Amino acid sequence: MQGHALSNLRGRGMEYAESREYAQGDDARHIDWRLTARSGRTHTKLFQAERERLTLVVADTAPALYFGTRTRFKSAQAARAGALAAWIAVRDGDRIAALRSGPGEAPVTPASGPRGALRVLDALVRWYARPPAANDELAVALDHARRLLRPGSRLLVLADAASIVQVPLARWTALALHHEVIALLLTDPLERTPPAARLAFASAAGDRVELGLDAAITRQRWRHEFGIPLEAALESLAACGIRAMELSSADPSDSWLPLLDRKPRPR
Repeated sequence: MQGHALSNLRGRGMEYAESREYAQGDDARHIDWRLTARSGRTHTKLFQAERERLTLVVADTAPALYFGTRTRFKSAQAARAGALAAWIAVRDGDRIAALRSGPGEAPVTPASGPRGALRVLDALVRWYARPPAANDELAVALDHARRLLRPGSRLLVLADAASIVQVPLARWTALALHHEVIALLLTDPLERTPPAARLAFASAAGDRVELGLDAAITRQRWRHEFGIPLEAALESLAACGIRAMELSSADPSDSWLPLLDRKPRPR
């Protein structure tokens, strides 16, 4: 199997790696004639092998994601970002898989090409169509992901900030040590910049609740609930060497793509 990701092993490939002295059994077509002529000893070329990388999408399905006040729900934004990741994996020759943070749902097994991408898209549509009856912690999903991943894989985490901060830092560090990890923290403009007014909300029980966001103490509590977890999550992920950004429901769904070309900050 060949892909666009370089393997740690020398083997068949197109990118030149190094030359060494010829050994019995080497392919004569790969003799390095220039080095052979300079050194007087027969040398052969070695090439960097290519492999199929795995791209794994981990979908947090916390109830807080099924909400939105502008453009789309956070859950819909997560599904759109995951769909982009699936087609980028197809472009790069990767296998693509997905799993969600919920019980009773088998992961989408790795597959290549459009078939693999469409299976992931189907799962994202189902997972983000409505809040699940039950939802595990994101840490449980990442433990499952760790068993699926191989060194050099790409991991895309779609999550609420409150879910991110509940995952131990050691787990993030371990993932970043062996894989390319990207985390998108889904938010809504109301969470970041609420208007200074009284707003009505429907509670989980269906009751009507009014919040006086024009009061300083209420706005402080609002920031403690939404702003501080987001900032803490972004800071802790960066400290672990993970590329992370806030993805608002009002943002273009492809605004996170520059993270694919950005190197993580040295730890």
